[in-house]
Amino acid sequence: MTAAAASWHPLSPGERSVAIEVLVHGPLSRSELARRLDLSAGSLTRLTKPLIESGLLIEVPEAGGPAEVRQGRPSQPLDVVADSRSFIGFKVTGDMVYGVVTTLRSEIVARHDRALTTHDPAEVADVLAEMADELSRAHPSRVAGIGIGVGGLVQGRAVVGESQFLGWRDVPLAELVEDRTGLPVVVENDVAALVEAETWFGAGRGLERFVVLTIGAGVGYGLVLNGRRVPYAEEDRGFGRHWIVTPNGPLTPEGERGSAVSLLAIPNIRYQVRAATGRDHTYEEILALAAAGEPMPARVIDEAARALGTLIAQIANFAMPQKILLAGEGVGLMDVAGKVVDGTIRFHRHPLAAPIDLETKVSDFHDWARGAAVLAIQVLVLGTAEA
Repeated sequence: MTAAAASWHPLSPGERSVAIEVLVHGPLSRSELARRLDLSAGSLTRLTKPLIESGLLIEVPEAGGPAEVRQGRPSQPLDVVADSRSFIGFKVTGDMVYGVVTTLRSEIVARHDRALTTHDPAEVADVLAEMADELSRAHPSRVAGIGIGVGGLVQGRAVVGESQFLGWRDVPLAELVEDRTGLPVVVENDVAALVEAETWFGAGRGLERFVVLTIGAGVGYGLVLNGRRVPYAEEDRGFGRHWIVTPNGPLTPEGERGSAVSLLAIPNIRYQVRAATGRDHTYEEILALAAAGEPMPARVIDEAARALGTLIAQIANFAMPQKILLAGEGVGLMDVAGKVVDGTIRFHRHPLAAPIDLETKVSDFHDWARGAAVLAIQVLVLGTAEA
């Protein structure tokens, strides 16, 4: 695998704008493209010609209608060649690596997971390289890049500055994997990667103001303004540990008393039930017990639901997003206590406030890996690791 074999010619800013518009919103007619980008027909023709010649864009039949007539001849909509390149995404946890192959439109076409038996950076890079090779052989399209999502602080989309799950500090993960694969590699905080994926290809596509809130092993938050994710200094350095939603709430091993993490993170929900009952239960078992009316699990889940409703209302009050996506492996809370969440949201909102567009999505670790693959897609299209 070589980086040179996987890349297109560098795109000019104008070509890049056209490519992104079609990639995210296509297929689009030339007239619609020109309108969206405020371009003349001549300028659009000049920009699209090299994209078609390079194989990035293709003319496609228009479903359900005649082709657009342009300068005396039919003009078909433009679309990307989604399967012209493949992208590998990895989600690295403390004990597993989840891998996917996606198309240029981030559709998952292959999966491959492996247990992680070591946290030694060089050995983890070996595992990622071996998995990349297996995934590449499983899918025929040329691999254009690798994206890696890690729970922790990532600097310059290349270096894992700090990861509690892996016990890492200042690990140049992108360089380690690039040396072993010959492919361009981009590394990012896993929540940030998920936000990028949802902004380009998911619930936030086309929105100016958008929020992703994740609940699972921890609590994650991502804010999109003007269609771009807003980075912040404390990204995955304990988001939610100091966001106090109920000052008299529980004190747990992770998080301040009554914080979002204390009330919503799955390990802390399990801790609260275990401390009160002396019995260890999985998160799914706790949800089932709460739904069945078992007093202690029901109380813990009720508190979690009220905390979630408070958190969502606060986000809506201050960020004023057009949509909030609630994602993560802890979203099953909504199935059991969704009415409590909704009631708490209403309590903390102005009576005349517009309803919150709240979308829920149960995200498994392959969704997180897909988010990392989108980072590699962005590098190819944007020509830089900075989205």
